[in-house]
Amino acid sequence: MAALNQEHCEACNADAPKVSDDELALLMREIPEWTPVSDDGVMMLRREFKFKNFRQALEFTNKVGEIAEAEKHHPEIITEWGKATVTWWTHAINGLHKNDFVMAAKTDEILK
Repeated sequence: MAALNQEHCEACNADAPKVSDDELALLMREIPEWTPVSDDGVMMLRREFKFKNFRQALEFTNKVGEIAEAEKHHPEIITEWGKATVTWWTHAINGLHKNDFVMAAKTDEILK
């Protein structure tokens, strides 16, 4: 299996399969800094990134936006002074798809 950050998102619709509990455990090993969270019953991946100031947080936010546009898969991003919180989930299925893990791994790569 290719590293998640080297994969690309696949188009999915409302009948695409959600990640199973077993898949979740396996995929989380590749993005250990992320946390699976449930928001109103919808499983999501969330990570908070810390920065020295707002400018750095905004630059990071813009880079996440660029990869989101390139992959046609978009997160929720909250940008504040000194931090950015990124949340990935697949809107079409109201939950987690492998695409979310791919994008979380790509997000991590921005800092490297």
